[in-house]
Amino acid sequence: QVQLVESGGGLVQAGESLTLSCAASGTIFSNNVMGWYRQAPGKQRELVAYITSGGSTNYADSVKGRFTISRDNAKNMVFLQMNSLKPEDTAVYYCNIRQNWGTQIYWGQGTQVTVSS
Repeated sequence: QVQLVESGGGLVQAGESLTLSCAASGTIFSNNVMGWYRQAPGKQRELVAYITSGGSTNYADSVKGRFTISRDNAKNMVFLQMNSLKPEDTAVYYCNIRQNWGTQIYWGQGTQVTVSS
């Protein structure tokens, strides 16, 4: 089992920045992928960004150039630096980890990000 705890959400104005953090604990394999997803009201959950244990990253087109994902493998943490936030970035942001060749998938409880115009 893996537990994920997100922090750092909040209310900001358009153009401002916010950093999300996620701490993982439990049985964590060294080879894993950690990521951030988001879900806005009335919409499906979507991938924001992910990062492998080797440091490879992938971003949704809507956040490229504005968001940066990073991780600290020693602390089992993943971060999402969000710059130039837009009202359409408003959503609940979820931390995710995939390991054991994708057979184990865990989610955090989510943290609310609200961007006012």
